[in-house]
Parts: sequence; structure tokens; C-alpha cells
Amino acid sequence: MAAPPEDDAPPAYEAAPAHGAAPDRGAPPAHGAPTRSVAIHHVRASLRGAERHGADTTALLEQAAIPPRLLEVPLARVSPRQFARLTKAVWQALDDELQGLGPQPLKVGTFAMMCHAVVHCSPDLRSALDRGSAFYRLFPGGPRFHLEEKPADEKPAEGTHEARVVFDLTAFDDPDHYLAESATVVTHRFAGWLIRSRINLIRVEFSHPAPRHALEYDLLYGAPCSFRAPRTALVFDRAVLDRPVLQDEAELRAFLRRAPGDVLARLDYGNTAAAQVRRLLGQSLPDRMPDPQDVAARLAMSAQTLRRRLAAQGTSFQRIRDQLRRDVAIAALATGTVSIEDISQRLGFSEPSAFHRAFKRWTGSAPRSYQPGG
Repeated sequence: MAAPPEDDAPPAYEAAPAHGAAPDRGAPPAHGAPTRSVAIHHVRASLRGAERHGADTTALLEQAAIPPRLLEVPLARVSPRQFARLTKAVWQALDDELQGLGPQPLKVGTFAMMCHAVVHCSPDLRSALDRGSAFYRLFPGGPRFHLEEKPADEKPAEGTHEARVVFDLTAFDDPDHYLAESATVVTHRFAGWLIRSRINLIRVEFSHPAPRHALEYDLLYGAPCSFRAPRTALVFDRAVLDRPVLQDEAELRAFLRRAPGDVLARLDYGNTAAAQVRRLLGQSLPDRMPDPQDVAARLAMSAQTLRRRLAAQGTSFQRIRDQLRRDVAIAALATGTVSIEDISQRLGFSEPSAFHRAFKRWTGSAPRSYQPGG
């Protein structure tokens, strides 16, 4: 679904621009904001099609500087830059943006051409989504999606008229649901980028069962997710469809150049309690991270209310803090330019040995194994 980057994605230790997440003009977040690392599940899933087509997956991993042994470590993760390189390597090996998982290959460059068609010819987001849908219907093996709107006279749900982008991925041989995740994430990011505004999702529906990595979905979508639904769909306020397309060709070139590193592994998106907590903790780096009471106060709620909301989302303040520290550490280690001692200090550990123990608990491996040549 995503276009090949014209060069490598930005270093994960720096702030990767968040497509559609910036409040104005598509500007990137502040330098130093942490990016999301990518679960090893997605690395394995992205290689499944290459394996089917007889590609040398070890060579693909080497191109991305991902140690093949990490595939066997359940808790392992990689940086956005590594994942972007791997995706690009699979595209080039198969000449297929669907990475060997579709009924027919979708040649590299197809997504970029769709973007050009949409940017130049769409006055508003409604038209853009309709044009994107029509574009992909030209390709027998392309992804299928369409826009649905509730009639204006229909009773709104929870005070809002809903629209949804519905995906039909039944033709794909995708047991990991990797393309379902990719298609929904890329469509959401691209739509927000087009109108230069974050699109707050009401919910996301998936026809597949809840995967083991379902907790990752909160930070991918920033909205409640349901599984075993009749269809896979993004649900949002219909008023968003009237927003004008504000991007131009120059901005599109930058968008395509940055893909896909900050699409699947982008900054937190949405307004769930978990996303808000992670965002506030990330903004505090490299200074001292605030405690739960401080964060609750900044969110205008009690610490008890915050704990209850996080628990309802299947997480906790400590888990979010550990995930953030883990992701910052992985991104820094992958650059090969920051020492373990410096990372340990930045993340607030009293000594490197404490960081070593925590990192191994988070990822199943020692920090040194995440450094180039480690």
C-alpha cells in the first residue's frame, strides 16, 4: 500500500515527521520526540510473501541491518529506519507493493501514482477517497476500499454523523493480517496528510480476530478497536469529508520520500488516555519523566481516574513508561552513534547495569545486540 522511499527514512533517534498528526501545515513534531519501534511480528509478517516467492529473506534482513536471530526472539523489536529499509528491500525484490500477499503483484510506484492523481484533482477529502478507490479498481490485484456515509436524516451515533472507509481484503492470502493493518494505517495517515489535520477516529473495526499484538493497536490508531466485525473499516466524523485538500506536489514528494518509516511506526496518534500519557512522557525527555500524579494533573483528572482509564485500555502508567523507554533505547542503539552509558543516563537509570537488566526484560536481548555489529 505504501510508496517506496526515495531515500532512507530519517534516523529513528530523531523525530520522524508524523503524517497528518501535526496541527498546522503538516509540520513535523519537535526534534527529539520519540518514534515507535516496530514489533518483530511485523518484521516476520512483512517477509511472509517474500518467503513464498523464494526470495532470500536473510539477505533482505541484512539489507535492513536486522540480525536474523531476532526473528526467534518474541519480544524483539526494530527501529522505524530498519523497518523502512526492509520494506523497501522486499518491494524491490518482488516489484510488488503488496509484498507478495495479494492475488497479483502491484508494481512499485502504483501508490505514488495514486497520490499524484488524488492531490492534483481532488477539492476535498471525500473526492480524494473516492478517486483513490477508483484508481485501485483499475488493478485486478489492488486493494479494495470504498467510502460510506450515513444519510443526514439518520439518527447520529453519540452525537455525530459517521462516515467510514470500508476495506475488502478477502482476495489476499494474509494470515498475519499484515495488509489489513497496513491498508488501514496508510489510508488513515494519507487522509490526514491530505487535509493537514489529525483525523480522530471514532473506532476501527476488523473482521479478523484480536491478534496477540492487539495492544499495539492503541498507538497505531488512537481509537477503540473491535475484532471479528462484519467488515474492516475506519470510522470517523462525516464532517471531516468536507475538509479541503491542502497539499501540493512539492509536499507530496516529501511525503513519498519519508514513507514508510513513519507510517506504521509513527508518533502517537489520537486522544486515548494511553496515547496522551505516552505523548506527555515523550515530551519530557531528556529531562526527568513526570510521575503519575503529575501526568494526571496535566490531563485534568485524578491519579485514580487515570489508572482506571488506562486499565480499561489494557495498560498502565508503568507499562507505557517502559514501552517509551524501550522504543527510545532501540532507536538510539540502532544508529550506532550513541553509547549505552549515554542512553542509560538519558532514560533516567541510576547506572548502566540497571538499564541492561531492564532492556533485556523488555526485548529478550542485551542492548549490545541491538547495536550495528553487535
